[in-house]
Amino acid sequence: MKFFIDTANLEQIKEAQDLGVLDGVTTNPSLMAKEGISGDENVINHYKAICAIVDGDVSAEVISTTYEEMIKEGEALAALDSKIVVKVPMIKDGVKAIKYFSNKGIKTNCTLVFTAGQALLAAKAGATYVSPFIGRLDDISTDGLALIEDIRLIYDNYQYPTQILAASVRHSAHILGCAKIGADVMTGPLSAILSLLKHPLTDSGLATFLADHAKAAGK
Repeated sequence: MKFFIDTANLEQIKEAQDLGVLDGVTTNPSLMAKEGISGDENVINHYKAICAIVDGDVSAEVISTTYEEMIKEGEALAALDSKIVVKVPMIKDGVKAIKYFSNKGIKTNCTLVFTAGQALLAAKAGATYVSPFIGRLDDISTDGLALIEDIRLIYDNYQYPTQILAASVRHSAHILGCAKIGADVMTGPLSAILSLLKHPLTDSGLATFLADHAKAAGK
């Protein structure tokens, strides 16, 4: 399973990259705003800075909601770097845009997916990635991981090449659940990735080993 980090924070991206497990980055307008990035030129320069850090795909989201404007904006984003994946919302014009981009060889990420039916449409349109938001489903007392299972079954039934990018991942249980189901990618905050490192027995065991070494060295 690929690990993407869901942020526009360059320091967090660098930290994840330095850890050696980062496969890509996802961003959205909210994450850009959180970092104080505004204005077309600043946003473009920020995407370029992200691409300079990572080796894998970088999802850059269109702001437009009409077919023609999504095409114009998406082509401009894709021209920035070969790593750019055009992130398109799951709406009617978005599906049409995904088909257009697919025919042009431009990678896409269909975002804001909450049902298996939406994921099926995205795959049929040729999306490179589909992003079901499992954390947001959990927030409304719906099983987000069950959606990943449904999409995995449908895609495997028909050998769709679209990759399942589990989004809105909140914690290590989400990551492990997605890995067991067979999600192709997970994207979440740095804290979720780092949470996989932690276990109290690891901490106590290391403390014991170091204490024993110190005692032996003191003899």
